[in-house]
Amino acid sequence: MRAFSAGLTLIFGLHCLAMTLAVAAEPEWRHGVSLTGALKYKPGFEAFDYVRRDAPKGGTLRLSTAGAFDSLNFVIPRGNPAPGLESYVYQSLFVHGLDEPVSSYGELAEAVRYPDDFAFVTFRLNPQARWHDGKPVTVDDVIFSFNAQVTNDPSKRLYYRDVVKVEKTGSEDVTFTFGHPGNREVASILSQLHILPKHWWEGTDAQGRRRDITQTTLEPPLGSGPYKVKSIDPGRAIVYERVKDWWGAKQPTNVGRYNFDELRISVFRDSTVELEGFKADEIDWRSENSALQWSTQYNFPAVQDGRVVKENFPERASGRMQGFAFNIRKAKFSDPRVRLAFNYAFDFEEANRSLFYGLYKRINSYFEGTDLASKDVPAGLEREILETVRGQVPDEVFTTPYANPVGGTAEKARANLREANRLLGEAGWVIKDRKLVHSTTGETLSAEFLINSPAFQRIILPYQSALERLGITVTIRQVDPSQYIARLNNRDFDIIVGVWPQSLSPGNEQRDFWGSEAADHDNSRNYIGIKNTAVDKLVDRVIFARDRTELEAATRALDRVLLWNQYVVPQFTRSDTWTARWDRFGRPDKLPAYGSSGFPDIWWFDEAKAKRVGGKP
Repeated sequence: MRAFSAGLTLIFGLHCLAMTLAVAAEPEWRHGVSLTGALKYKPGFEAFDYVRRDAPKGGTLRLSTAGAFDSLNFVIPRGNPAPGLESYVYQSLFVHGLDEPVSSYGELAEAVRYPDDFAFVTFRLNPQARWHDGKPVTVDDVIFSFNAQVTNDPSKRLYYRDVVKVEKTGSEDVTFTFGHPGNREVASILSQLHILPKHWWEGTDAQGRRRDITQTTLEPPLGSGPYKVKSIDPGRAIVYERVKDWWGAKQPTNVGRYNFDELRISVFRDSTVELEGFKADEIDWRSENSALQWSTQYNFPAVQDGRVVKENFPERASGRMQGFAFNIRKAKFSDPRVRLAFNYAFDFEEANRSLFYGLYKRINSYFEGTDLASKDVPAGLEREILETVRGQVPDEVFTTPYANPVGGTAEKARANLREANRLLGEAGWVIKDRKLVHSTTGETLSAEFLINSPAFQRIILPYQSALERLGITVTIRQVDPSQYIARLNNRDFDIIVGVWPQSLSPGNEQRDFWGSEAADHDNSRNYIGIKNTAVDKLVDRVIFARDRTELEAATRALDRVLLWNQYVVPQFTRSDTWTARWDRFGRPDKLPAYGSSGFPDIWWFDEAKAKRVGGKP
């Protein structure tokens, strides 16, 4: 009997031990997620430090954007969704804090958990979260949103390609399972997923027609965010109004934010007309991208008497590559020597002096503006990573820091053109009847620059002259925004001005930028058409980096390989954002370190200032 009792005790003890181990193995719930280390804000925090908690609500903010819109459905790649939908009408599971590099805190979800090997991630929804019709945000909404976006948008499908299963694992819990454990970024990028109301999209509109998420629509959508669509003038303007009984107003991540009662966003097809609209007090805020306009067009009376304020805000949260990007799907641009010759023909220093008032610096990295940019020669872990692709990348990757050709004087410009001519000759291009033709195929080397703004013409014209001195036939084709997007998606171009923004923690988006699979997707940002196994390997190394040290080394290795393949002629950038505003607004005393201006989310309408400025609002 004692033996039987002892056996039961042993079995019971083992069972309890197994339960204890199982419980211990469960990952802990977290109120936030960070890719760089510990979170700044502890559980139960009341608000972000960079907001004014009692910021006044009210007033109207008038903004502008370039390019028309024809849809209020952002899910599908067809059409042009209205500006502001994802920022103001919809919410994501978590939201970024602007005083940390890459940290996020609960929004529609209140907690997240994942194991050490990042094999899955589970989000627990906030039971208070509501759609604007009062119905709760559910796990079914999350699953529906994920499936809708990866099914209908190739770029999202690529972005979330590691997710093999999404399922309900509790009344408020949704779990994403990954096919390749070790991707420490996936929890963060899934937290950015914008959530859609399943019941609304599966319902009918006012005319009794069943809604279809695969089609464009101008029906104002149902959201859960701080604003809803008040009115639209298709292709010209959209107006958002603040939801007065918004469920999330008192959430810690939202206190002190979204202070304007109304947001009006007007669409302009021409930046010159947009600037005139700002001068005429039709727009409240303008971010300027043209050195010419910033230097010459902001001296009108309202600037001189202080009613309009010019201010530069430092940009610390992101970097970028901007350059003349080749469509290497075309044989004439498939040889990197040809692409490098185009770089030798571009005299940035002269352009910066004569066109840009010396306000720009040359881009020398795909991660320009961040500490992830490659420099010197590779060493340590970065070199170890590069050794895994030796023989698949240019030899210079290991021996020579990348640097763009330098011009600025007549002598340097002539020397650069001589080098360009030498490179073109090596690639098989020879001069016949003053035209550059291929010695084997007889094809004439021509290049069409496809642009959607006249602002680029003044940059390309002197570049065109230099290229034509080499015998290259050059044309500039300006089209309207809708035509430009169509040609871009159809890969119907020779050279465009490509822009790739970079965060402080690069990851899955790099597949969309440079990955071989993305090269064949019309809506990917692999405009260039890169299909390079070494690049693919390095992109995966970035995505599956085990810690920050490895991430930095892998990113610099990727940067170096992209640069030495000469996929673009790098252009120019600056380290701050140029802005001008009619002085009707207030802001916190200290702006967030990684949020640039923080406008408009943490600003507010100041009635006293507005009264002094006068004008139209």
